[in-house]
Amino acid sequence: MLEWDAVLGQTGSSGDALFAPAVARNREVILDVLRRVLPPTGLILEVASGSGEHVVHFASALPDLQWQPSDADPKALRSIAAHAQASGVPNILSPMPLDVREERWPVARADAVLAINMVHIAPWAATEGLMAGAGRVLPEGGLLYLYGPFRVAGVHTAPSNAAFDADLRARDPAWGVRDVEAVSAAALAQGLTLLDRIPMPANNFSLVYSR
Repeated sequence: MLEWDAVLGQTGSSGDALFAPAVARNREVILDVLRRVLPPTGLILEVASGSGEHVVHFASALPDLQWQPSDADPKALRSIAAHAQASGVPNILSPMPLDVREERWPVARADAVLAINMVHIAPWAATEGLMAGAGRVLPEGGLLYLYGPFRVAGVHTAPSNAAFDADLRARDPAWGVRDVEAVSAAALAQGLTLLDRIPMPANNFSLVYSR
């Protein structure tokens, strides 16, 4: 599923590689947080990797970590592979198909799980599946990292987020900007506790959970 092409303004290049303009705007601020919260070594599973640009940037900057990109969409998987191959970064594993709603993931264990700009461009069942899967694959002390726009106590943090939410719901009534409290409740049900809510540029948040 590549609805994020339209939602996030992604465009195709020659070959299979896709490009998301938002990645260039947010990758450095996300990386600043990841440097602080991720373990020094281990396997990092990125779900809904999309174009694959994020994982290439993070893997290049954090070479002591192994990075496992994934996505449910074949077009995204081809884009991830194209970006990874073009980058020559050696610590990126082959992208794997992963639908977070499946009861069994193709990864048995990961030291951290990342989901960037996923939960608002997917039905709520995907958030529940993400939490359930993270609860299965993360060891004690393992981290789940989320990035994107969120409401706080049912209120949007900016008018632009309210407009974005309305646009998402017009595209698909099952999509929408989620409440931090609802996401955290779904996480807690799977043994994941919110450690930090970090304000980010453009009215986004980083949410860091620990198992």
